[in-house]
Amino acid sequence: MHNHDEFDDIVNTETWGPYGPSAAEPVKPGLTKRGKAALTIGAAVLAGGGILTWQHYSAEAEANQVRSQELALQQQQLELEKLKEMNKAAAENAKTQATYDAARQKQIDACIDANKSLVGKQMGVTYSSVVDDCQNQYAGTSTTPGMQEAAASSDTGTDSGGGISPGLLLGIGTGGALLIGFAANRGKKTNAA
Repeated sequence: MHNHDEFDDIVNTETWGPYGPSAAEPVKPGLTKRGKAALTIGAAVLAGGGILTWQHYSAEAEANQVRSQELALQQQQLELEKLKEMNKAAAENAKTQATYDAARQKQIDACIDANKSLVGKQMGVTYSSVVDDCQNQYAGTSTTPGMQEAAASSDTGTDSGGGISPGLLLGIGTGGALLIGFAANRGKKTNAA
């Protein structure tokens, strides 16, 4: 009636597990078929997502590079237009200056012709003094008003139009943040006392 092998298994505790005698077969180490399939699907999803991310990144980088090249080209075109306008203005100013100089020279010549009759008739009047007096009377400036306006309007593009500079704005923001932080800290100390 009694089986001696069962009795020996109950008495022999060397084959027991941590919670008593083991009734089931030992579990094989490793993953089940279902676990292996889940890992394979997860790896495929990660690989596919990585490929899509890389493609998106490379397309975005290429688009940014094209955009930066377009902006550089537009900037060069604007600089070329600016130089063309400056050359045009310089040519017009040179023409105006030449006209102004010719008119001035005519006035000086007329003055000399009118006053050269005084040479030798009045004491101390020489031809060179008459020329000097006429040149001083019609003294010209080296630039015409149009050239002065052009010089004043040729801006290098570094001025922000009279607004607040970014450094000043950053300083005001930082100072305001420090003031608020200091006031909040003082408020906590006052309430704690």
